[in-house]
Amino acid sequence: MASYFDVHPDNPQPRAISQVVDVVRSGGVIAYPTDSCFALGCQLDNRDGIDRIRAIRHLDERHHFTLVCRDFAQLGQFALVSNTVFRTVKAATPGPYTFILPATKDVPRRMMHPKKRTIGVRIPAHVVAQALLSELGEPMLSSTLLLPESEEPLTQGWEIKQRLDHVLDAVLDSADCGSEPTTVIDLSGDEPEILRRGAGDPTRFE
Repeated sequence: MASYFDVHPDNPQPRAISQVVDVVRSGGVIAYPTDSCFALGCQLDNRDGIDRIRAIRHLDERHHFTLVCRDFAQLGQFALVSNTVFRTVKAATPGPYTFILPATKDVPRRMMHPKKRTIGVRIPAHVVAQALLSELGEPMLSSTLLLPESEEPLTQGWEIKQRLDHVLDAVLDSADCGSEPTTVIDLSGDEPEILRRGAGDPTRFE
């Protein structure tokens, strides 16, 4: 059964955030709000957590997981960023964008695209997500909470708790969350490629 934490959207209670982080650090899988929509998350080196997220979403090994980062300093530890890419990403973050970039040696192979050796990264503009990442002290491995039989992501914490109670360890809710997945931009090649049009304005990359 998943623990349920309802926090203030602008001033999330530190005790609740700390308890959710304890769940993540102990190997748990959580659902948490972002500026795009709810996400599933676990610790970076949580092999079982990765498998559980794949099972929840029916994902294959080609799926790009996302490293949700607190800031650009964290992002730079796990993704190779040229000067040009730096300016591009910096101008769009924090915000509802996921960027596909070449992974550094610090990224475990199972988290990369098996052929391209790339990783998805993002910096959310959401108070609760930022509080969670600050307390955790490292990026969180994440995937949009979009169930395989659904066309739209789940946007209500109580519904997530109800439907996924048996496969999650915690649900962090703030009643303040986006309802559309991120815009995904592949910056691993010579030119930006828009892989998914979502909450972020893609026109700057066209």
